[in-house]
Amino acid sequence: MKKHKFWGEVAADWAGFSAEKTFDIPHFEQKVTVFLGEEFDEEGEEIDTPPDGEELNAYATTFSSFLEHLDAIIIDIKEQTFNRYQKLYAHYFEDEAKSGEPPLNLNTPGKHFQHLKEINYIRVLDNHTLQIPIRYGIDTEHGLEIRLENNKIVAIAGIAET
Repeated sequence: MKKHKFWGEVAADWAGFSAEKTFDIPHFEQKVTVFLGEEFDEEGEEIDTPPDGEELNAYATTFSSFLEHLDAIIIDIKEQTFNRYQKLYAHYFEDEAKSGEPPLNLNTPGKHFQHLKEINYIRVLDNHTLQIPIRYGIDTEHGLEIRLENNKIVAIAGIAET
């Protein structure tokens, strides 16, 4: 495949087609691989046809918009993931009698966000959609995945559950 002006070389990778170029995402700690398009088709088969030039351009537009609006997106991520922590995990991790460990004292979105710093990768999909699976320090078994549509969070769940 020819090089794309934004993505560089696009090639088959362990989870679909990825961009040669990796990205530093402000607020996170490492360079991130970006996968382009779905990994599997409707029948659950791996997709073996790379995205065409038009799809790559659309993915570049989606990803550029994400980066442009990242500061506002991060505020939403902090708030919504903290609310999820309070609902699903705080009763355990903030109670030494239940966890057997001192409380984590994750009582603000900012403190909680420190457990969301390791992005596994970002997947750019059709219709201005992104999936961001994260190695979640609170629940490393299930992780955390954030699904964005038009730069708005539409789902937060375990990895591969959005």
